[in-house]
Amino acid sequence: MNPHPDLTAQVIRGLGWLYLLLCAMNIVWTFRLGKAKASVAQLAGWAFYCTGLALVGLVHITKFAEPQNFWFVMPEAIKTQIDGLANPVIFFALSTLLFVAMIVLREWWTKPTVSWILLNASILFLALSMTDYDFRQIVGKPDNVPIVAMLFIVAFFTWLYFRRAVENDRRIEAGLPTLEKEADEKVLVWPDLVYSEMICMIALTAILVIWGVVLPAPLEEPASSVKTPNPSKAPWYFLGLQEMLVYYDPWMAGVVLPSVILVGLMALPYIDFNKNGNGYYTFNQRPFSVITFLFGFIPLWIGLIILGTFLRGPNWNFFGIYEYWDVHKLEVLNNVNLSEYYWIRSLNQPLPAVTGDATALDKVLTILKREWVGLAAVAAYLLVLPPLMAATIFQKFFVKMGFVRYMVLANLVLFMAALPIKMVLRWAFNLKYIVAIPEWFFNI
Repeated sequence: MNPHPDLTAQVIRGLGWLYLLLCAMNIVWTFRLGKAKASVAQLAGWAFYCTGLALVGLVHITKFAEPQNFWFVMPEAIKTQIDGLANPVIFFALSTLLFVAMIVLREWWTKPTVSWILLNASILFLALSMTDYDFRQIVGKPDNVPIVAMLFIVAFFTWLYFRRAVENDRRIEAGLPTLEKEADEKVLVWPDLVYSEMICMIALTAILVIWGVVLPAPLEEPASSVKTPNPSKAPWYFLGLQEMLVYYDPWMAGVVLPSVILVGLMALPYIDFNKNGNGYYTFNQRPFSVITFLFGFIPLWIGLIILGTFLRGPNWNFFGIYEYWDVHKLEVLNNVNLSEYYWIRSLNQPLPAVTGDATALDKVLTILKREWVGLAAVAAYLLVLPPLMAATIFQKFFVKMGFVRYMVLANLVLFMAALPIKMVLRWAFNLKYIVAIPEWFFNI
């Protein structure tokens, strides 16, 4: 008997109800298209699709075939191809390409029909993937269920922003008022707002109670220093920071970069000079702000949470979403510091070393000599790039913001870019540290 079956009768029945729920959603969508006077061909296509979903759902519920012979599963060839893409380089490249496509094609994918098709495709992909045992163990873990829900919630609100921003940009170009100005009807706090908040509070409380009953709390055995989980993962909202620890020292990944992010968020209202977009959604009037924020939020934060939750397994190795988490998987890496690249590989010389009888000053000078390339690179990145950007791509920002506000903005952008730059350097050159001074516990 297979102790880890891809399919069981309970899984098949649950997927059947999911397909029927998706069918009901599309029936409502088809009626909506009918009221909007859609073409007969469109209505017929959606009706055929709803019929197919209903039949698939009924087949799952009635279970005409045994689980091991059930045919409606994710094909092995597709699972193999997807697992073959399980690589940090490919993951970050794809997430960046999707981000660029989201910006460039915003007028296309925010159309109701296109976005509805994308939602259906994502739900169908999730349902088919649930027929794999290893995928189900990851996604179905009580700790990870909220993250799956979060992905759909983030996608919805991102779509909502771009949908209204695209419409408002069209209206502004045509000289029409924005959607927010047209619906500028004011209501009283009592009873309108208070009633709405109370209904939301009751509904959310009911959802949390049902959630707590259906999904048991993921409490495990008492913590022990001699037996730690593998992998040991932080809570989902810290998984981005934990992934950053792969590329930076704890003081940098856990203190400096998060502090810069928090200070930067507090400084934004004081360094922003663009008064457009206040009180209404827009993209064309604030492209730099929107792109910068969304790149930091989606690829660099949500993307790292996805990576840390679903793709990082035992020993913090990278696994495919359908791959078994083998604790014996070994990936040999030989990470090299920048100083080693310079002295050993380029000059064919040993690293400058501190002798036993050296004075404190000699030790400092030797360390600075050893790491001068990395220190020069960091200094150039933080001190040379800002004025260079002010003279070129950020010239308009420098003129309007002044020196102080511009330097704050430039350094915030550079610190945000430091993460993907270090990730690329690690993947391309196995670069461990740009500056490595373990004597002072100072590594970058």
